[in-house]
Amino acid sequence: MEYRNLGRSDLKVSELCLGTMQFGWTANEPESGAVMDAFVAAGGNFIDTADIYSTWGPRGMAAAGESERIIGRWMKDRGNRDQIVLATKVRGKMAEGPDGEGLARARVIRCCEDSLRRLQTDHLDLYQCHWADLATPIEETLLALDELVRAGKVRQLGASNYPAWRLMEALWQSDRNNFARFISYQPQYSLMERACFEIEAMPLCKHHGFGVMPYSPLAAGFLTGKYRRGGQVASVRAKEIQEKYANERGFAVIDALEKIARARDKSVTQTALAWHLTNPVITAPIIGANTPAQLQESLGAAGYRLTAVEMETLNERTKYPRNWRPIWD
Repeated sequence: MEYRNLGRSDLKVSELCLGTMQFGWTANEPESGAVMDAFVAAGGNFIDTADIYSTWGPRGMAAAGESERIIGRWMKDRGNRDQIVLATKVRGKMAEGPDGEGLARARVIRCCEDSLRRLQTDHLDLYQCHWADLATPIEETLLALDELVRAGKVRQLGASNYPAWRLMEALWQSDRNNFARFISYQPQYSLMERACFEIEAMPLCKHHGFGVMPYSPLAAGFLTGKYRRGGQVASVRAKEIQEKYANERGFAVIDALEKIARARDKSVTQTALAWHLTNPVITAPIIGANTPAQLQESLGAAGYRLTAVEMETLNERTKYPRNWRPIWD
């Protein structure tokens, strides 16, 4: 496992990051613990979660914070907090009412304290705004985050799902007010979802030296290769994924990945992740798993890099219209 600095910070993270949105949803606590054990045993040290994980499951809001609680108990049992680069997020809905979500100053500080309690730690290595809150002035959010950094409760700051213009505004206001600034960005990014990151945010991240940790690098499981023409997949998300990606364009991408994978004695999953790992802008794609066996498949991408010809083949197969532009609310 290779280790890289996250952006221009002193955080040294593994080239693969473990995502935990499935903890307490499709993976129970013993299964989640086994996945984290396998990840650490393979050299992984970077774990990403969020306070809202996993409120979309059958328990709804009752599951808010469950992923953090599972991770907290696991770190306490293993006594390994100092070996983990721990990232979580704030912004999403944790309760009913006007103060149940958002990035207002008081809420950010309160949510950080709540996450620290659930994770059973006195500091977060990376605290991220889960997505933009356009109803709250950016200076107010940044002030709260700066206070947390100065108090030693947070080491570094990051953003997820921000449009590039809001990310740039945050950098400007941080410099203007001498606040701690974002050092990382977490976008949705995969061979199936390229344009939204590449057109605006990727040049910004490259120019400002951001660490980039893409989520859903396997397009919600489509790029594992288990989705095939005429086939059926047993998964809680299968219908959604098939409707979105199971078309001729999507299957052509799978075909291209499979051809490269066979030639390199790798899998489709590993080759899709290698496409990320070969991009110098990417620090660590976020992988998820319900079991150690599933995790091992993704861990096989560590150290795997594609040639320039292989990258060009995949980029050509997944290119988007030149006139594509994101439309932000």
